[in-house]
Amino acid sequence: MADRLADGDLTATARPVGNDETLRLMSTLDRMQSHIAGLVRQVQQGAQTVSSASTEIAQGNNDLSARTEQQASALEETAASMEELNSTVQQNAESARQANQLAMNASTVAVQGGEVVHEVVETMKGINEASRKISDIISVIDGIAFQTNILALNAAVEAARAGEQGRGFAVVASEVRSLAGRSAEAAKEIKTLINASVERVEQGTALVDKAGTTMTEVVTSIRRVTDIMGEISAASNEQSIGVAQVGEAVGQMDQTTQQNAALVEQMAAAASSLKSQAGDLVQTVAVFKLSAADQGASHAPPAVKAKSAVSVGHKPAPAPSRPMAKPAIAAPKPSPKPAAAPAVLAVAAPKTSTKVTPAGGDDDWETF
Repeated sequence: MADRLADGDLTATARPVGNDETLRLMSTLDRMQSHIAGLVRQVQQGAQTVSSASTEIAQGNNDLSARTEQQASALEETAASMEELNSTVQQNAESARQANQLAMNASTVAVQGGEVVHEVVETMKGINEASRKISDIISVIDGIAFQTNILALNAAVEAARAGEQGRGFAVVASEVRSLAGRSAEAAKEIKTLINASVERVEQGTALVDKAGTTMTEVVTSIRRVTDIMGEISAASNEQSIGVAQVGEAVGQMDQTTQQNAALVEQMAAAASSLKSQAGDLVQTVAVFKLSAADQGASHAPPAVKAKSAVSVGHKPAPAPSRPMAKPAIAAPKPSPKPAAAPAVLAVAAPKTSTKVTPAGGDDDWETF
């Protein structure tokens, strides 16, 4: 029996024969075989539980890693789109700022043009007043020429009365009369020209007044455009700031997602390592040969675990992250099962030690 135990065969049972020392030795070997079988069964159950849980964890981590990589790729594309949008918004803001500056310049030029038109209107009014004064002066000159003509006629009449002595004076009076007539004709022509000029000046004044009114409306409209462009420029600046903040947030999310992806890959590697170590442990413990009853007990917990694995398999549909949490909860459940196994051994062990007093159990083990 000792040789079979040394070879890992735990199916051997002791048959107590002989004197008291031999009986005690065989009973001790039987209890040792029972304890070792229980320990091996517990180790097998734990190794199978760890292997199953690590498999589920590895699968969940692989799924989570793939989804995290997809999310990271989507966030990278979103970040690139946000950068392009931010660049476009900044260009729009710069264009709005330039348009606002141009509108302000146009408003300044329009105001200056309005002032110039107002000065032109005032100048035209002054020209109109001066033309009217000239017309009045021409009327005075015309009156003077008319009076001079009358005086020349009177002088000619008096010269005719004087006879030979007034002949020279008559010639002078005739020349004065001729000069007065030409002065009157020239005054009439000048008056006609002045009247025509006054009419044109009045027409020009009316046009300049209309131009002044139009320039005032243009200035008002340009001021409104300037105000609107200022609002657009301010809104574009705020939009640019908002898009920049969103871009920074997306960039931070991208970094966080990449870090999460790295952590998930590490978790997947750790789960794979745990699965490999659990498999090695199962293979290591497989060298021990158990009885049919012990093998049935050692295979019972995986059946329960399979149920938990099935329940976990149905959970991931609504929430992909829960398959990782379930194995962690399902894994410890088999541990109470092995705890119950020693109780079965404790009941089964006395079958071979019914002839031995209970008080000597531990002492016999230490002696052996």
